Amino acid sequence: MIPDSDHKTAGTTLTGRIVAVRGNVVDLEFPEALPSIHTLIHSGADGDVGIEITSHLNERQVRGIALNVPAGLYRDQPAWTDGLPLMAPVGENLLGRMFNVFGEPIDGQPTPVGLHRRSVHQSPIDLARRVTSQEVFFTGIKAIDLLVPLERGGKAGLFGGAGVGKTVVITELIHNMVGRHKGMSIFCGIGERCREGEELHREMAAAGVLPNTVMVFGQMNEPPGARFRVGHTALTMAEYFRDDLGRDVLLLIDNIFRFIQAGSELSGLLGRLPSRMGYQPTMATELAELEERIASTRQAAITSIQAVYVPADDLTDPSAVHTFSHLSASIVLSRKRASEGFYPAIDLLQSRSIMLQPRIIGERHHRVAREVRRTLATYEELKDIIAMLGIEELSREDRQTVYRARRLERFLTQPFFTTTQFTGLTGKLVEVEETIDGCERILNDEFSEQPESALYMIGGIGEAAR
Repeated sequence: MIPDSDHKTAGTTLTGRIVAVRGNVVDLEFPEALPSIHTLIHSGADGDVGIEITSHLNERQVRGIALNVPAGLYRDQPAWTDGLPLMAPVGENLLGRMFNVFGEPIDGQPTPVGLHRRSVHQSPIDLARRVTSQEVFFTGIKAIDLLVPLERGGKAGLFGGAGVGKTVVITELIHNMVGRHKGMSIFCGIGERCREGEELHREMAAAGVLPNTVMVFGQMNEPPGARFRVGHTALTMAEYFRDDLGRDVLLLIDNIFRFIQAGSELSGLLGRLPSRMGYQPTMATELAELEERIASTRQAAITSIQAVYVPADDLTDPSAVHTFSHLSASIVLSRKRASEGFYPAIDLLQSRSIMLQPRIIGERHHRVAREVRRTLATYEELKDIIAMLGIEELSREDRQTVYRARRLERFLTQPFFTTTQFTGLTGKLVEVEETIDGCERILNDEFSEQPESALYMIGGIGEAAR
């Protein structure tokens, strides 16, 4: 960890003045001594504008990024700093509350007491302290548990374009996992809609899981500086629960692309030359600084599930490619499956997990998952022939494969608790053994006489047999 004393001017108040204001970029002059990089400068009428230093321009001037709206700043306005970086509150009294990037409550409740403050710029834990888990984190969602099992203490990504259901899957995971999850949860909203944040807060309060959850938001309407740093604030809180209290943490982030996008905005404002496809040249480093802090120790684990917006549904976009490299599981959401009414719209062939190994999940689970994937892949190959010539032109064996695949596709749909008010269908939570059993019975043609619709939007396979 980076102690506060590492900042040369910590504990000493330095005063300076604003030299120039260009949007969210602010140049300041400090005649006595230059504050360190990442130091938080205060300015504005009541000192309510926070400016984080990003570079030293010369022996007297620094350049920084405003973390909140810089309205009201002007040249020669006084600025001051105590030499400390942006600090996040930590403590048990965070639970049940909602905060912004500065750690200020935004839920209309009084500021919690008994909290300490810690720099958001922490180093990842040492390699010697890290552990990798071979324990699966089951979610109750059939398609995920069968084909993309999540790792306890790992990082999973939900990839998809606009409107394919990333936030819906995240909220369903919160609903299913917070109740059975022994630790606590932190939800970090980066650059998402304010409406979603308000709805999520209300739903979690109604479900009774809010007392075990911390929510941190840097929303779409906030400056890029706030969106860029809010993930670090949430991670600092998560590290406190993991390291100081020894509690498992479920860290949900919606949306990692907005973090990359905020970094791109800042890079442009600071005058850096863009890299490929307009992204910032420092994207890989900035993402790694955030992702590498999500890790497990022998005492406790931070398990992270992150939504990742994919621009134009292009999985080769640099933002998606760089995010893929940090993850132990990648859940790809498909617009095509969503348009066909298969929810959750998980692309069953493109989604991957390093946990899908027989020594981790068991021989039976691995065998069924492999056979399901093979059946669906064969069906995908046959679709062009079916479209041109019709299913009657296929061999008897291929027709059987198609019938199995269509039933598997429908069985791996599932009504969600968080969408009950829209669909009218009661949500289902399905244990992994029920999912394996159902898929095995479909592969053995036990439901060849049942209509395909009998397997659509159900929980366990027993519901189709009625």
